[in-house]
Amino acid sequence: MNEQNPAALIQDASPTVVRSNVRAKPSGFFKDMFTIAGRALRGIPREPESFIPALFIPAFFFIVNIGALQDLTESIPGAEGFSYRNFQLPTAIIFAVTGISRAPGLVTDIQQGYFDRLLLSPAKRLPLLLGLMVADFALVIFLCIPVIALGMILGVSFGTGVLGLIMFVLMGALWGLAFTGFPYAIALKTANPGAVASSFILFFPFAFLTSSTVPLENLTGWMRTIARFNPITYVLEGMRSLLSDGWDWATLGKGFLAIAILGSVSQFLALSALRGRVARG
Repeated sequence: MNEQNPAALIQDASPTVVRSNVRAKPSGFFKDMFTIAGRALRGIPREPESFIPALFIPAFFFIVNIGALQDLTESIPGAEGFSYRNFQLPTAIIFAVTGISRAPGLVTDIQQGYFDRLLLSPAKRLPLLLGLMVADFALVIFLCIPVIALGMILGVSFGTGVLGLIMFVLMGALWGLAFTGFPYAIALKTANPGAVASSFILFFPFAFLTSSTVPLENLTGWMRTIARFNPITYVLEGMRSLLSDGWDWATLGKGFLAIAILGSVSQFLALSALRGRVARG
């Protein structure tokens, strides 16, 4: 009787492991970005609390400011032809689009581990953030429409016509997109919903230390000086120029330059926070 090696018997009884050479492959930069954007957009209707205040608050202040200040501002000597309704509509748009982002949803994804699973996938890293911003851009355009419709009902008119209206929406949407870098930076750095919610506080100095309620030349000296360094001042002036007759390209250029400067700062912070999150992951 032949004796067999026990080690050989154990080796023969062990299961055979078949390894596959198939590996997940990256699907492409833009496909990743639009996949993330589509998921973010589908989540917006399930969270109406994230955008309804952005419609109610600007509409409320738009109507209240017109009721309180229209007669006063239009009766100032030298204000012939001045329309306070036209003057206030850009302010309402800025209030509607600033601070709107999917950063709270990003915090939820981080806390639930979904974002970490994305980092383990072949998906490129930059589209994970840019896809959310694409969804934000679509959302702020949507928010502009009812605010503009309200303004037109109350008598606002675009002296630059349909092209001016499109440029008006584009400028407002780009400003909203430029500001989103701040909440995303906070979300990626802290993964704290309270910290992200408090990021809106950053907007208050921009919103009120500027010509949001009265023309720049009617501000007191110290506030007028501060307003000249506030990027929203130039965005508001650019948007207001589209409501007057003719195209003021110099004023529009200053508005887009202000958006580009703020956007460069905020997006740099967001991308730096993304790199830090990826490195920690």
